[in-house]
Amino acid sequence: MIVVAIDIGGTFTDLIGFDTQAKRFLQAKSLTTPGNLVQGIIDCLNKSGISIEQISELIHGSTTAINTLIERKGAKTGLIVTRGTRDVYAIGRGNRPEAYNLFFHRHRPLVPRSLTREVNGRLLASGDVHEPLDPASVAEAIAHLKAEGCEAVAVCLLHSYINPDEEKAVGAAVAREMPGTYLSLSHEILREYREYERMSTTVVNAYIGPKVGGYVSSLEANLSKVGFKGNLSIMRSNGGVMTPAVATSRPVAMMESGPVGGIIAAARFGQVLELADVISFDMGGTTAKASLVKDGEPTLAPGYYVGGYASGDPVMLPMIDVVEVGTGGGSIAWIDEIGALKVGPTSAGAAPGPICYRIGGTEPTITDANVVLGRLDPDNFLGGTMQLDAEGARAGIDRVIAKPLGMNAMEAAKAIIDIAVSKMALAVREVSVEKGYDPRDFALFASGGAGPLHVLAIARELYIPKVIIPLFPSHFSALGMLLADERHDFVRTFYADLQKLDFTRLRSVLAEMGQEASASLRFQANAEVQTQLDIRYVGQEFTLSVNVDAKMLEAGDRQAIRKAFDALYEHRYSHSSPDEPVEVVNVRVAAVGKRVPLAFPTIAKSLEAKAVRSRTVYLDDPNKPVVCPVYERESLPAGATFSGPAIVQEHGTTTVMFAGDVCTVADTGELIITVGGLS
Repeated sequence: MIVVAIDIGGTFTDLIGFDTQAKRFLQAKSLTTPGNLVQGIIDCLNKSGISIEQISELIHGSTTAINTLIERKGAKTGLIVTRGTRDVYAIGRGNRPEAYNLFFHRHRPLVPRSLTREVNGRLLASGDVHEPLDPASVAEAIAHLKAEGCEAVAVCLLHSYINPDEEKAVGAAVAREMPGTYLSLSHEILREYREYERMSTTVVNAYIGPKVGGYVSSLEANLSKVGFKGNLSIMRSNGGVMTPAVATSRPVAMMESGPVGGIIAAARFGQVLELADVISFDMGGTTAKASLVKDGEPTLAPGYYVGGYASGDPVMLPMIDVVEVGTGGGSIAWIDEIGALKVGPTSAGAAPGPICYRIGGTEPTITDANVVLGRLDPDNFLGGTMQLDAEGARAGIDRVIAKPLGMNAMEAAKAIIDIAVSKMALAVREVSVEKGYDPRDFALFASGGAGPLHVLAIARELYIPKVIIPLFPSHFSALGMLLADERHDFVRTFYADLQKLDFTRLRSVLAEMGQEASASLRFQANAEVQTQLDIRYVGQEFTLSVNVDAKMLEAGDRQAIRKAFDALYEHRYSHSSPDEPVEVVNVRVAAVGKRVPLAFPTIAKSLEAKAVRSRTVYLDDPNKPVVCPVYERESLPAGATFSGPAIVQEHGTTTVMFAGDVCTVADTGELIITVGGLS
């Protein structure tokens, strides 16, 4: 049987499959079809030559959810709240992240005030009923939203994270009076305090729900038409997979569905190579992403702001901590109003694409710059299946960038690459230095179609000594999906002073959450449950998530929990206050269904690496070309060693090595490169 993963990116759709009996990989890549994403998946399946009937499981990662939100193309959504909280969602937080930006704008609510309706009834923070829910006000709110033609309804009542009974009653009334309307109840999405963040997460889920649910249903239907009878799994933002049913009811969980696959793969392959601490760097056609893996595990964040902290929409669900910048192969180079060269964040994407793709692009991109500098071979792109227009790329850079700035095309192309490298290096700094980690202590895993082209320049800028180019780097996110376990995260507010914490009550709540989490798992055989407590010093606003094990909880070991919190605080902020009181705010439970590991093949050994040809490339100096040997990745044997400057070509990407870089091929085929020139 064959396990298949498909990742839809902004420019390309990637497929990778693994035949568990023959122990071999199969791959395909096709241009993304923005107007009909499912068609791109079918195209990839057709190009791969895989028999649909042989596929036992298909794992899919998609940008549909995040694109629907960013492009604001979701459903007309209504919001039902407790009387007195109608403006919580519109007001948001009172901070101003960009204090000196005269053109600063706060986030634009997805639901206008006219579609935010109040109902009578109120709970106390303890969950006790202060004022019973008024059915007449519920009926009035629903009638208004129905008359306005709402396609989705979000319900977020005050303190429903403690007691969801009244919210369930409102949800039942909406389902009864507005059949077919997409319904999102806050206690089913996020049982955590902070009304604005909980309300925003619930609204986002409702807003994108109809489109994402329609996409998942369309995908299932189209796969069924072509003969697929296996299990369909959807990649979620926390690094696990979920069923289509869960994806349809909680589409907000798949915001970063695509990129996290590469991070999972970096963690797994890092362990195989005995590299527990790695930084995953993925550069695709639209964006570049960085994430940190510590002790073999990706770093999780409790949530993030879609569209940026200043004016984005908060989504407070656990997800792998990813920093994303608008620097991909298709990112457009341009000159601003004061004559400064800029790169991105706008991307040419799959349509019209870079100039060199010959499909209508007219604006120079990072890919065009790499073609002009000779780093990409116009005659051997995507294994020779796509011919690039080098002269068109040169003319475009000359017209738009070089002449206005008084430089030649090579200098302009090199400047485009340098700016892109600086922006991407900042993303790597953000996931390492800003979290208290020295990037020099990590290996840098490069993936994506454009990652290996730039990773060694980024490593030099940050003094990172080791770079890994993994198997199938341009399909690495899809490869990571093949390795991803099933995972479901749950959070519940549980407020208590650590010294007065009732461990019997805590264990009861955790047992209830654990049952709910385990019931969600498809893979029950090797399941495990992980627990964290969100803890803070008394008087603080934000928390740190502390791992706790069963022994600590069973013994009620406050001292061990406190030491773990102080150690984590010390690492994150370089100081701690062991004598100050601390409090527990939330409890988190993750149910993980372990997938049976895939047995990857090894490759033949030899100490000799043979270059297949050479070509002229511009590396450090745009006016001094270098003749570089060109190696074919598929023909490199395990144990072979060679030095830069050199080019390594493979089906979906190219690795650029500079003078002083030394590459060794691992037994399983990874390129392990020692970065030169760092002393």
